[in-house]
Amino acid sequence: MINTFKSIDEYILLFPIEVQEKLLELRKAIHLQVPDLEEYIGYQMPAFRYKGKPLVYFAGYKKHIGFYPGAEGISNFEKDFEERKYKFSKGAVQLPMDENLPLDLVRKIVLFKVAEIEQKKS
Repeated sequence: MINTFKSIDEYILLFPIEVQEKLLELRKAIHLQVPDLEEYIGYQMPAFRYKGKPLVYFAGYKKHIGFYPGAEGISNFEKDFEERKYKFSKGAVQLPMDENLPLDLVRKIVLFKVAEIEQKKS
């Protein structure tokens, strides 16, 4: 059975406190970069829109936080993921639960995605 979450808060509350803290930290870091984001649930995950376009998604797991900035958001930061020894695929990266979140890298990715959306609009 698939859960249907009504809000990011509802999604986050389903996790143990240590996962909740990481998810809230990630959410805050994203909002600090782009204050006028719209929050929503997409693909059963917390998600953000910028100017009506999907920006990034994230999800909690037992051993990592999944961060989903799309294919371009991954391909442009592969070197960073490799240096940090993160597992990643075409559109996602796994941020290990037993490490501090790479907020500097998250910020760079979010700003890259904002610029990508701005460029496509012009």
